[in-house]
Amino acid sequence: MALTLSVDAFSCGGPIPARHTCDGADESPGLSWSAVPPVVKSFALIVEDPDAPVGTWNHWLLWDLPASARGLPQGFEPGSSGVSGRNDFGRRGYGGPCPPPGHGPHRYFFRLYALDKDSLGLAEGSNRRALENALAGHLVAKAEYLGVYERKKQ
Repeated sequence: MALTLSVDAFSCGGPIPARHTCDGADESPGLSWSAVPPVVKSFALIVEDPDAPVGTWNHWLLWDLPASARGLPQGFEPGSSGVSGRNDFGRRGYGGPCPPPGHGPHRYFFRLYALDKDSLGLAEGSNRRALENALAGHLVAKAEYLGVYERKKQ
């Protein structure tokens, strides 16, 4: 069985509730995963919006989650587990969907990476490029989950 990822707040491909966006509490949804290969030593997470007007927008970068982890709680706080990178809002941790009003629906990909390494050796606040470079050659499995969000013109 392949690594699977699920998001508690919405079905795969479904709309992301406002609570998890800039129009609400901007709180990360709870995540869970299963079918973890036995050789996994850590996990990394990237949440991105490829539909942003400026190109792919990084909403959440997290790595060095322990192999024993099987999820993240709703409202996850940076520093409670793993190492948090700097998202494209300029802060550590989760930054929820916030597409321009009237820009149409945006897709948000939650991607979980299972790795063969305990630590990627990256500093807190590192960016996406550094994370991708550190992931190279260490991927054991990957799972993906999709949510959609749109802000209507006001």
